[in-house]
Amino acid sequence: MKILIADDHRLVIEAVKAKLSELEPGIEFVLAMSVDELLAGATDDLDLALIDLNMPGADGQAHIDEIRQRHPAVPVIVLSGYEDPAIMRSALERGVLGFIPKAYSPDVMLSAVRLVLAGGVYVPPMMLTAVPPGIVAGMAQQPGTESLVRGGAAGGGSGGQTLEHLRSVLTERQVEVLQLLSQGKPNKLIGRSLGISEGTVKIHLAAIFRALNVRNRTEAVVAAQALTEAQQA
Repeated sequence: MKILIADDHRLVIEAVKAKLSELEPGIEFVLAMSVDELLAGATDDLDLALIDLNMPGADGQAHIDEIRQRHPAVPVIVLSGYEDPAIMRSALERGVLGFIPKAYSPDVMLSAVRLVLAGGVYVPPMMLTAVPPGIVAGMAQQPGTESLVRGGAAGGGSGGQTLEHLRSVLTERQVEVLQLLSQGKPNKLIGRSLGISEGTVKIHLAAIFRALNVRNRTEAVVAAQALTEAQQA
């Protein structure tokens, strides 16, 4: 696996590099501390690029646009000190597959990266609460991707939903997670069954809980079963 990390603070680069090393052994890292180094180091064989917004040579998000245009197949995640939902939305509209505020914990960053590598889109929870869910879901639904935020578009709980509607707001993977959850399987076994990490399972569960408007695993199972029974009635 080959990952590019672009940030103007060496300490941040080294911390991110150390955490991402947990993904798998032998990761090749490409490091950049300016836009010029970013453009020089980016190649089509990258598996992932994590890019800061505020770097020497940056003009707004023009360097993100440049990378997206030059290497459209490379998944891009913005790693930034900004926590403004408008900036997050602008980045996602440009086609990046995740926005991770630097205030978040290393474990959250790692889970977000795993989600993106698995074909998903990571959107910070603060953005989900600041922007109407239909708008967020619309910007993140890209062909061939699995979006964390689609589960947030369901809104008002299972009382006014149908099973068909639930399937329309959850990704196929999230439906699979819910099915295994309904069988009483713990996160570790769910992850093993689907070939994803336990951290990614937790991210999917969070989306499922939002879609069903529930607080925990038990309530999610009860709500899903109620929808199934209602459809069969």
